[in-house]
Amino acid sequence: MRHRKPQLPSETQETARETIMTRKIVAIVGSYRKGGIIDSAIDEILSGAMASGGETEKIYLIDQQIESCRNCRICTQEAEARRGLCVIQDDVDMILNKIESADVIVLGSPINFGTVTAVMKKFMERLICYAYWPWGTGAPKVRSQLRTKQAVVVTSSAAPEIVARFSSNIVKLLKQAAGLLGAKKTEVLYIGLAAMEPKPAISNRIRKKATRLGGKLARE
Repeated sequence: MRHRKPQLPSETQETARETIMTRKIVAIVGSYRKGGIIDSAIDEILSGAMASGGETEKIYLIDQQIESCRNCRICTQEAEARRGLCVIQDDVDMILNKIESADVIVLGSPINFGTVTAVMKKFMERLICYAYWPWGTGAPKVRSQLRTKQAVVVTSSAAPEIVARFSSNIVKLLKQAAGLLGAKKTEVLYIGLAAMEPKPAISNRIRKKATRLGGKLARE
């Protein structure tokens, strides 16, 4: 006599499936323009992720209290912690907690004066807390080599993409930041000719690419 495997109630099955499959995506927007090119592209990534079952959150750096790094290196002295404790009491600790709980990180910034925006640069400088740099040593070392997250960096330029890629190191900088935050693999969404009009919109090609990318990240 064959015995059937007991079946979970449908709601329990669905809850179990969501527990296994739901991935959390946290996006950090380093643009000054809400609704601009970077913000819109990130929205499409998050929309694609949500359509594939992902849980998403977006943080605008311009809305957070982020103080400049004081270069005191206090956060770099303790060897054992996942990240050092910063003496500055602002919103960076909260942002990093959210990122650490995520499966996917999205970092977005347009090119300003050849590099990331000032607000993104301030945030990136505070990532020194992920380094161990005791006094008497010549250079810092990344505290942990464990990288389990996926990441996407989103950037835009007034110049054509191929020109901007060779004239700026912004992608390298954003990838380095993603690596410090635990990313093992980083995708790039680069948007050229992004300042052809006062209120530019992303093209259908970029929109579709961003949506597909978000869906892929939520499923992997």
